[in-house]
Amino acid sequence: MGRQYPEPSRLDRDTVVTARMPNDDLQNPTPATRTPQDPALAYTRGDRLFGHINAALMLVVVAVSLYPFIYIMAVSLSSGAAVTAGRVLLWPVDVTLAAYAQVLGERAFWIAYANTFFYAIAGTATSLALIVPGAYALSRSRLKGRRAFNFLIAFTLWFHAGMIPFFLNIRDLGLLDSRLGIVIAFACSAFNVILLRNAFEQLPAAYEEAARLDGADDVQLLRYVAMPMVVPTITTVALLCLVARWNGYFWSMVLLFDAHKVPLQVYLKKIVVDLRADDAMAARLATASYSFETMTAAVIVTSLIPILLLYPWLLRVFTRGMTLGGVKE
Repeated sequence: MGRQYPEPSRLDRDTVVTARMPNDDLQNPTPATRTPQDPALAYTRGDRLFGHINAALMLVVVAVSLYPFIYIMAVSLSSGAAVTAGRVLLWPVDVTLAAYAQVLGERAFWIAYANTFFYAIAGTATSLALIVPGAYALSRSRLKGRRAFNFLIAFTLWFHAGMIPFFLNIRDLGLLDSRLGIVIAFACSAFNVILLRNAFEQLPAAYEEAARLDGADDVQLLRYVAMPMVVPTITTVALLCLVARWNGYFWSMVLLFDAHKVPLQVYLKKIVVDLRADDAMAARLATASYSFETMTAAVIVTSLIPILLLYPWLLRVFTRGMTLGGVKE
């Protein structure tokens, strides 16, 4: 006579499927496999309503985010008269490339563009040269004073000396109106240090121990063990530094006086503010098919092109890098 199994309760029948094999010594409830046709999985009216509202809100966010860029593109391709009359809302009106021809024909524009590339590339390289070894050192428990260093770095996220002391420091160091001053003055960001430090802290200790047994020193550990394992986070930090350098405006305007050293954002300010008071430019615009607004839009579009081309390539590792360095177990 076969083995007698207890009759499952009503709750068991509703929630689990009990396997009845002759050779089983124990009763092994297995979660029931529910199909999409199962009424328990069917969406309720509230679920569907929430999904529709969520999709509508996301569409609004996407539209609000994309509209400024679409509008700037439309303005840059429209005639000055159409923009001044307020006829450009979404699509270009009286399409013309006159604004681009005027902007790209200016020698000062290309000088500012080259300066922006220099500040972005040199500044990012300098930042990584300081942040990577600093974050690695702060992630090692054997570092003397580690807790104090971490506290002081985190302290600067909320409190800092202010603009005037910073300006006085740059002046006393002889870095006013200097490309070097722009490169090194903003080389280290506390947020990026903490982000990369957290990524280093999550690395398994077994890798370091194995490398130590093979005779690796701290520099070799960083170069051949730690850095290859946190490449996504390093790429994320590089992207944050690059974008910050590329969009840098305020301190470049304050610290640089020579027009041949200013980046593209300061050159854009010159078009928006300074050229409006230029009588010669006003006389030229009276008969031209472009205007201050279309020239400004053309400069904005051309300044965005490198970032737009670079960002999709870095997007593959951006989210993963933020996750690795942003969560501390």
